[in-house]
Amino acid sequence: MSLFSLHFSPLLSPLWLSLCLVPLALVVLAGLALRKRGSLLRLGGFAALALALFNPEITREQREPLKTIVGVVVDRSASQSQGNRTQDTDAALDALKKKLSSQPDIETRIIESATGADDRDNTRLFTALNEGLRDVPPSRIGGAVMITDGQVHDAPASADELNFKAPLHALITGTGDEFDRSIRFVRVPRFGLSGKPQELVFRVEDAGKVPADAPQANVTIRINGEPVATLPATSGQDIKTEITLPHAGRNIVEIVTEPLDDEVTAANNQAVALIDAIRENLRVLLVSGEPNNGERTWRNLLKSDTSVDLVHFTILRPPEKQDDTPINELSLIVFPTRELFVDKVEDFDLIIFDRYQHRNVLPLLYYDYIAQYVQNGGALLIAAGPEYAGSMSIARTPLLGVLPALPTGSMTEKGFYPRLTDAGKRHPVTRGLEGSAQEPPQWGRWFRSIDIATPQGETVMQGPDNKPLMVLGHQGKGRVGMLLSDQGWLWARDFEGGGPYASLYRRMAHWLMQEPELEEEALTAKGTADRLQITRQTMSDKVNPAKVTTPSGKVIEVPLAQSLAGQFTAELPVSEQGLYKVENGDYSVLTHVGNVETPELRDSISTTQKLLPMAQASGGNVLRLKETKAENNVTVPDIALLSASQKQSPANVLGLRPTQDTSLVAVHRIPLFTSLLALAALLLILGGTWYREGR
Repeated sequence: MSLFSLHFSPLLSPLWLSLCLVPLALVVLAGLALRKRGSLLRLGGFAALALALFNPEITREQREPLKTIVGVVVDRSASQSQGNRTQDTDAALDALKKKLSSQPDIETRIIESATGADDRDNTRLFTALNEGLRDVPPSRIGGAVMITDGQVHDAPASADELNFKAPLHALITGTGDEFDRSIRFVRVPRFGLSGKPQELVFRVEDAGKVPADAPQANVTIRINGEPVATLPATSGQDIKTEITLPHAGRNIVEIVTEPLDDEVTAANNQAVALIDAIRENLRVLLVSGEPNNGERTWRNLLKSDTSVDLVHFTILRPPEKQDDTPINELSLIVFPTRELFVDKVEDFDLIIFDRYQHRNVLPLLYYDYIAQYVQNGGALLIAAGPEYAGSMSIARTPLLGVLPALPTGSMTEKGFYPRLTDAGKRHPVTRGLEGSAQEPPQWGRWFRSIDIATPQGETVMQGPDNKPLMVLGHQGKGRVGMLLSDQGWLWARDFEGGGPYASLYRRMAHWLMQEPELEEEALTAKGTADRLQITRQTMSDKVNPAKVTTPSGKVIEVPLAQSLAGQFTAELPVSEQGLYKVENGDYSVLTHVGNVETPELRDSISTTQKLLPMAQASGGNVLRLKETKAENNVTVPDIALLSASQKQSPANVLGLRPTQDTSLVAVHRIPLFTSLLALAALLLILGGTWYREGR
């Protein structure tokens, strides 16, 4: 293809051209106006000089037509894996590439669109199309073809938002006779109180051509993998129910309904909600045997925790002590012993005896109630002082059966640094305690500890001469902790630099109240966008590999590596979304990877409606590759090149608009008034003018 055009390449700058030609032009025009003889010859000479100075050229451009770019977007999202859609997509892609390759002036650009780690819940075909054709001028784009099930989540509002003016076509996988049953949460709390009823609202929906004899949906509700209820549900109606979250922390709530025969997918017959449960304010009963320096430390610590409701009593005058102090000056209320230790003892999450001794304030029967409270799941903390080693020690009461250590009757009084034992370095109450990594520990000394016989629980801290200082034990369903020194207040007063008393006391109290994150033996798992993080907390020195069951049922063995003393972790890259089950020994846990509300799974039936308005507005078509499940092969329509006057593609045809863009191959310049030609013309005209003027 050759294109000709006329161009000027002046020999002088515009200023010099003006200085040379303007005076001559005025002289010639004046001669013409005054009808002087020889004016026409002067005009010819002026024209020849002007042409010579302007240097006219004919430019011949040799151009080649550019190929039309056609983008083919292949949907590889999760919904495309249902049924035969993947195979149909591959077959349609192969057939389409053959048809496009038969057009010599078309260049095909294949764009694979798979949901990424940061957006794994949506099908964004238009985003992929724009990215794939970013380097192509809009005038070269002849059209686009999308091979998809029609479930697209980023379709523009109008064809004007497309980056090209050409037809958009869609080849739809799936068939027109599909049907599907799905279930989803309509309303679910993000947070809730453990042990309290929480309202859930869910809905079962049947979409497509569901058989008339399809059974009614029965919905099973599971919490952390355990079934709690089964309810009938009518399609299209909101169902309300209540559940009770069993423990604080993350709870996984599942609602599951039976799949229908031959439905598109069973993946959306399950919905998952993650609910973080928090405890109602913890109720703590602190009973101080007498005013002491450590009493204020315990009180201040517990009062500073907004999640704790504290009830505190101090025995200001024991029964055996008689003086003239009026009762109303000792206490604002009478010590309600029966109400606290009989009627409402089960209402407390933790009971603390701070340097308490048996002085007949509490009848012996009440200690038996406290022991039963511990056996039934309660928490008891003994903050021992010299009284625990004396003859009136509470170890000589019915509490004897739940105490993990009994006093020998002696004390050790000398300066010492509290140190973690080997078990304490692994135990979640004391593991990583600030200052414990150095020797001696980077905290102040204590000066008294109570001697005990062989403890039955875990000794996590030791005092002088390696004697037990803190003992934690399990009793029945409950827990008992013993701090065998009343010197912890020295840390609170910053004696010799103080120490981490707040962390130690708080962890001990929360362990006693069975907070999940402080369990000695625990298995936890956390799912992110593309990672599964596994943590095994244990008092052992080694653990076996964890067994991970993926949502598709595949079992993976994952070795666990020690990250801290008593803590083993692993991180597993994952690609599937859904519930993962992690097992290690006798422990198992469920966790969810990905977004629990997944549009890809909620709408699984293929559709032509989402892309039809966009395709028609751009001059394209939306066509199914198969109409019914009985068809074995896909049907890919023919390719047609549209003329400039055609605004719409013919029915059942993929119309493409050829580009008019070309590329420059070579440029040839032909001067029209060369120097010799100009000189000859000027001499001829000047000679004629001289001859004419000489007559």
